Amino acid sequence: MKLSHLTETLNGSEIVKLGGEIREKIRQGERIYNFTVGDFDPSIFPIPKELEDAIVEAYRKHFTNYPAAEGNLDLREAIHSFIKYEEGLDYGTTEILVASGGRPLIYAVFCAVCDKGDKIIYAVPSWNNNHYTHFVGGNHVVIEATAANNFMPTADDLRPHIQEAALISLCSPQNPTGTTFKKEELEAICDLVIEENTRRGDGQKKLYVMYDQMYWHLTYGDIKHYNPVSLRPEMRNYTIFIDAISKVFAATGVRVGWGMGPSTVIGKMKAILTHIGAWAPMAEQKAVAHYLGHRENIKKYLAHFKSEVEERLRRIYDGFMQLKSEGFSVDAIAPEAAIYLTIKIDLAGKQTPDGKKLETQSDVTAYVLNAAGLAVVPFYAFGADRSSAWYRLSVGTCKKEEINEMVGKLREALSKLS
Repeated sequence: MKLSHLTETLNGSEIVKLGGEIREKIRQGERIYNFTVGDFDPSIFPIPKELEDAIVEAYRKHFTNYPAAEGNLDLREAIHSFIKYEEGLDYGTTEILVASGGRPLIYAVFCAVCDKGDKIIYAVPSWNNNHYTHFVGGNHVVIEATAANNFMPTADDLRPHIQEAALISLCSPQNPTGTTFKKEELEAICDLVIEENTRRGDGQKKLYVMYDQMYWHLTYGDIKHYNPVSLRPEMRNYTIFIDAISKVFAATGVRVGWGMGPSTVIGKMKAILTHIGAWAPMAEQKAVAHYLGHRENIKKYLAHFKSEVEERLRRIYDGFMQLKSEGFSVDAIAPEAAIYLTIKIDLAGKQTPDGKKLETQSDVTAYVLNAAGLAVVPFYAFGADRSSAWYRLSVGTCKKEEINEMVGKLREALSKLS
């Protein structure tokens, strides 16, 4: 049956495919260390108790009708105060749009800013930029980020492509890498955008930056989060932020996200989402509006939550560094942010005990899953070259007592290769 060109040419999700294989193995009783999911096990990482109570109370008060199309005013006021206090950004209620998480907001940015054929610049590995560009018929301008820059794009990477582009999609902390922009590099990118927009005439469409900062509270050690508008106030005219409670409060199923940006762009995004109906539920909006005002509770929750995530990331990182010191072909980038560790499993060309050669990185992915029970997501699932030996490891469902066991199983599987 022939359907639309959009659906006929849309690539399926590699993560969903891998997830199906993992579920089948678990169903058959296999021991799988599943580090693929960019989500949380609520039994390990529950949402804040005060937020949970507020959601239950909102439903008891029968907040079950439609919310305002732009998000309830009390929630937008709460977001304004929260972001101003936490990040020093001052966005009014007409510059904030609430939706059911980040995805519809990202889609609305692409639709509001980009026309068919417009140049859309994004780096890989990155989350879903290729699909959103496909949705709007954009011209993919793909930057292959490298380990040398912790898989973050640089101003030098962007410079040859920036002329006449419509949108640059940036994310920091980055999914899938768990790495962040350094201050100087983000400043250089901002200067490029300002220079390009100054060059463009009044009748020309401006170059916008979508800045996905979903994980910005989750930084570790000396790592600091930076954003374009704080670094270069002129970027306020060209930046649309994507944010939510999803990752910062382990509340991926509590669908409340928000975008912030110029009121003209936010207004167009509102019009788009009004027709889609991607509203955050009324009760959750009421609950989040209540919770964001409790700064001491938030501070206490984040201190514990971050320490638990960071411990898992660092212990797994240390395990990979130990394996590397033992001569195995693995590596990792030190944890910076989010719930992700970037690891390298470089086994292509090696031979398994049954004489099979690992010809491709897909073979490597299958081998570590079958031989070690280690399930991680290859960077090629995020748009990188299919020969990339790098992977995303997510700790959102990780039990600490399983870490040493997992590293041991991987060591055993690696030892069997020749």
